[in-house]
Formats: sequence, structure tokens, C-alpha cells
Amino acid sequence: MDANLPLTDLHTQDYYYQKSISRTSFTLVMLAIAASIALLLGIVGLYGVIAYSASQRKREIGIRIALGAQRNTITTMFVRQGLVLAGSGIVCGLLLALVATRLLKSLLFHVSPVDPTTYLLACIALCGAATLASYIPSRRTAGVNPVEALRAE
Repeated sequence: MDANLPLTDLHTQDYYYQKSISRTSFTLVMLAIAASIALLLGIVGLYGVIAYSASQRKREIGIRIALGAQRNTITTMFVRQGLVLAGSGIVCGLLLALVATRLLKSLLFHVSPVDPTTYLLACIALCGAATLASYIPSRRTAGVNPVEALRAE
């Protein structure tokens, strides 16, 4: 309209694109933080449940050790039970995640809603956490003196 007017506030198209998705990016960062906190709470909860289970079964473990069970066998038993618990949680979580992808599909950029790599890495992380969360209390409980465990109750 007027060739003598100075141009101000010039930006590239990429600038306006980044500005338009900044709110969505912020939402994704908040979701990632919430997911990390949920994962941490899940790990702490799993550790608490298995540690409580191990402490409740102290007498049983004392009897098993008194009858000749190896400490590695007892530890393996607890880890297996922890992995079964984690496995059932992973299956339920995968089913819910597949349902939830329809709701979150509009927030995903350059990632498929059913990204097998993401699901696989999450499952591996949860199995690793479950193994560690069940190994530590089982190792502590398997080291108990059978005589003390039998006298405890």
C-alpha cells in the first residue's frame, strides 16, 4: 500500500510454525514429566508391595531355609513373583495405552500412535525396575537366620 513504510517484526515461516506449536510442545513436556513421576511412583509402589510381602513371609522363608532351600532359590522365587506381577501390569497398561492413543493422537508429532520402539523400551524399563524392586527385598529376606525367623511369631 505504501512503499515508504518501514518493515517491522519480520520473521521466517519456521518462526511462526514454532510459535504455533509451542503450546502443544509445552503440553507434551508436562505429559512427559507426569509420566516420569507415575513411573517413579509405580517403581516405589512395586518395591513396597514386594518388600511387605517378603516381610510377611519371613516365617515361611525361615522354614524353607531350615529345610535346606538355597538362598538363591528363594531370591529367584521372589523375583519370579515380582516379574509375574509386573507382567500382568504391563499387559493391562499396554491395552490401556492402545485405547488412550486415540485420545492423544492429536498431540503426537513425528511419532506413530502405536510406536513399537516406545512400547518395547517402556516394557523393558518396567521389567528391569520390577526385577530390581523384587531382588533387593528378597535378597535381604533370604539372608535371615532361620532360627530367628521361626522364633519371631
